[in-house]
Amino acid sequence: MLNLERILNQDRLIRAITGLNRKAFEELLPSFTTAYEQSLFKTEVERKRAIGGGRKATLRTMPEKLLYILLYCKCYPTFDLLSLLFNFDRSCAHEWVHRLLPILEITLGYKQCLPVRKLRSMEEFLERFPEVKAVIIDGT
Repeated sequence: MLNLERILNQDRLIRAITGLNRKAFEELLPSFTTAYEQSLFKTEVERKRAIGGGRKATLRTMPEKLLYILLYCKCYPTFDLLSLLFNFDRSCAHEWVHRLLPILEITLGYKQCLPVRKLRSMEEFLERFPEVKAVIIDGT
């Protein structure tokens, strides 16, 4: 498992892993915590156990959860690598990403989306960029 205390105390490490400095990370943490706690009450199916019941999570603290999802967004590692870094199974790595990414999106106020990679026609280009009036193509 990564040494969270060491990462959070060294500005260079936290910036390399998350893209944020320590101050920005600490400012983001309370709103991330609030969004996470609100998500616990929004379940699609009826709970079998009370909140807090069951097995204890691998990512136990909020700083660990925030570091995990920020590392995923910045570095985009495979689930195998995440499972190695955080010492759990790759299926858990997948589950944590899909649980925490919507919470981060709520915290930041926008969705993290990857762009469409290729435009197949001029119509698609004009549809995605309607403000463009002229296109210059250099064939050299």
